[in-house]
Amino acid sequence: MKEITSQAEFEQAIRSTKPVVVKFYTTWCPDCHRIEPFMPEVEAAYREKLEMVAVDRDKFPELAQQLDVFGIPSFIAFQEGRELIRFVSKLGKSREEIEHFLERTIQVSEALRQA
Repeated sequence: MKEITSQAEFEQAIRSTKPVVVKFYTTWCPDCHRIEPFMPEVEAAYREKLEMVAVDRDKFPELAQQLDVFGIPSFIAFQEGRELIRFVSKLGKSREEIEHFLERTIQVSEALRQA
């Protein structure tokens, strides 16, 4: 998963015509570490339909605040600079919940393209 290193890089990433899922995390978050083992497989499974990038919330606190990201890990999907859907809560997330969110992201993206 590509790590975002600047606000400009974030802005460029979310402008993609392909859905982009941004994972907000921190290095000290136990729930973030719990999903690490399976995230490469999840990312590979969805590579054809969406991009995934990571943002360390502690390195971009203003961005996290602007997007109302308080719980981590949190996921927000964007396309062409607009937010599509989010999975933001203070609770830990399972592989199944993350995959369901990614499926929903694809559905929302396709519905918007047809509209």
